[in-house]
Amino acid sequence: MIVITTPTGDIGRQVLDRVLDGGETARVIARDPSRLSEHVRARVEVVEGFHADADTIAKALEGADRLFWLVPPAGFRNAGPARGYYLDFTRAAAQEAAARGVQVVGVTSLGHGYEGEAGLLSAALAMDDLIEGAGVHYRALALPFFMENLLRQAQSIAAEGAFFMANAADRPLLTVATRDVAAAAATLLLDASWSGQARVPLASPDSLTPDAMAEIISATLGRAVRYRQVPLPDFRARMIQRGASPALAQDMADMVNAQNNGIYDAEPRDPAFATATGFRQWCQDVLKPAVQC
Repeated sequence: MIVITTPTGDIGRQVLDRVLDGGETARVIARDPSRLSEHVRARVEVVEGFHADADTIAKALEGADRLFWLVPPAGFRNAGPARGYYLDFTRAAAQEAAARGVQVVGVTSLGHGYEGEAGLLSAALAMDDLIEGAGVHYRALALPFFMENLLRQAQSIAAEGAFFMANAADRPLLTVATRDVAAAAATLLLDASWSGQARVPLASPDSLTPDAMAEIISATLGRAVRYRQVPLPDFRARMIQRGASPALAQDMADMVNAQNNGIYDAEPRDPAFATATGFRQWCQDVLKPAVQC
């Protein structure tokens, strides 16, 4: 039995589809089961609840042997410090998985070994330490910047011919497509032969600066698109103006600062195991339809 968390999220939904296509029995944890399609509800067991809750996770893991683990974003307006949120969210699952011998495939950040503060990324790395410290059989999918983050900028790309981030314009920013994350997660979940603990760094074959991304986006859309770098203090202030909690704004700013300072270079990765989707292909398949809709 494979248990899937966040089954209606971008990654969790794709993982679930691949697990079901692999013929495995699946159980999902869902706060709102009505968001699952009728097709999915007909094929899975549903545990209604929040996967940070000890009773919910215990019920979901009863009789299970594999778990896909993803901590969802904290609330935008009332988020506290990310490290506490990640650890509190994960603690019960780590204890239950260790006690039951459940293999866990989790989503975390690339950058193990980075010594500075990295906000949300530091929180994810602390989560890994918690899971591993509990003695869980664990595969940590260590990820850089999601290409899908740019979908939030589809409107500004369409209307203004620009996208805006605080990442350094001339520093390469490793990326990954969520479909490749889901493929790697499903492969591990469908193979029950592994044990122990290991990190699985994933990144696309590209190593592009935001300026270079803008060039590819321009070529894909057939019109000029520019990258505009926002100073970090302005980035943090704008988040708060839009209603983000001060803690979340600081964690986001610390994350970008760490990206600019090379956090993704801190963890060794083998280029031979680069993921399948390059940035240009993703722009053609995903970003272009989103901008043109």
